[in-house]
Amino acid sequence: MRNQLSFSDEDQNELEKTTFCWWRTQEEFDENGHFKIDITDFSNLTPRIKVLREMERLAFVAVEGLEDLRRKLISYRSGDFWLPVGGIKKEDMEIPGVVAILLAGISGSGKSSFVNLMYSVLGRSGLIPFAQTSGESSNYTTMFLEEHNVLRSPRSGFCVNDTRGLDQNQMNDGLEEVSTWMSTGVRHNQPCYRPGDESGGSMGQSNSRYVKRKVNFVMVVADLSKIHKAFKCGDLKPVQGLRDLFHLPSIKKCNENPILILTHGDMLNAEDRINGRLKICEFLGIPETTGAYDIPCLTEQGILPEESDPLTAFALTEAIYRALLQSDRTHLPKKKFKDWIDTFFSWIMWGIASFFSILAHFFSKFGHHKNLKL
Repeated sequence: MRNQLSFSDEDQNELEKTTFCWWRTQEEFDENGHFKIDITDFSNLTPRIKVLREMERLAFVAVEGLEDLRRKLISYRSGDFWLPVGGIKKEDMEIPGVVAILLAGISGSGKSSFVNLMYSVLGRSGLIPFAQTSGESSNYTTMFLEEHNVLRSPRSGFCVNDTRGLDQNQMNDGLEEVSTWMSTGVRHNQPCYRPGDESGGSMGQSNSRYVKRKVNFVMVVADLSKIHKAFKCGDLKPVQGLRDLFHLPSIKKCNENPILILTHGDMLNAEDRINGRLKICEFLGIPETTGAYDIPCLTEQGILPEESDPLTAFALTEAIYRALLQSDRTHLPKKKFKDWIDTFFSWIMWGIASFFSILAHFFSKFGHHKNLKL
């Protein structure tokens, strides 16, 4: 039915302006949706104008660029975006069979809604198993990790792992759990235990038949509307927890530039969306254009945005593409026999040094105690 609808050029332009190009209601644009400000001098652009220019870029390439990126993702295999550096061949790199992207964020930030939107935009064929939201089954979605292969393609070499949200009142426990995921890997249907949970036995055990994957990239998901309201009320606790997560050392070690996904369940007006994005990026110390993606995952009726929205679809697809791009460029060379020998002797030397350090500490305490008696 959607393909049978037809609009005049004037109607189509008005539709794009009012429905998709929400930022063109700002004072920097005229009634035709064109910039009233001279942007030829890029050195003097304010962060606000940079964000508006970024939205213009998305609008310019959204329709054609979306199909191009979708084709690249469907045909993607792990390591496709690797660049030959240092004279090392691709076959000598430690490239996993599947790149694992981890979604992390505060509870209720919209991670499951983001996964649903990914299925809506990218999962075009076959049965689409939408992720459950917290309102449908809170125990299922918040207590277990879920691995999603959003593309129904045998060649697609990446998956997205939806995780349990962090409690901003117990951030230390949540950050410790994220660090564990980064160091030991993640597995589908893996239970998440935290202090205060009910008996772990009722949750069951992680099924060893599922593959355990090393995390290659992290997307931090935040609810723009909640954080913007917190800013207006002077409550910095939510954004402080977000900053601790975004700059977690284990995440920075995995990927130096994690991507921030800004979702919002209730529709914010253009001014609030722009100002909220600028404040969050400034607080986190990340670029306001390349560090964050504004992706509304729910409409005011509580349903997913239409697939025909080119800006939301392209922003989501570009975020995934950028995550894979950075993942493939951080793979390490395979360890050769000589490397394993060096590692073995390093551990031996570390053990010997630790042993003598303990002896030195013991005898220093013993000698100090003996001197006191004399």
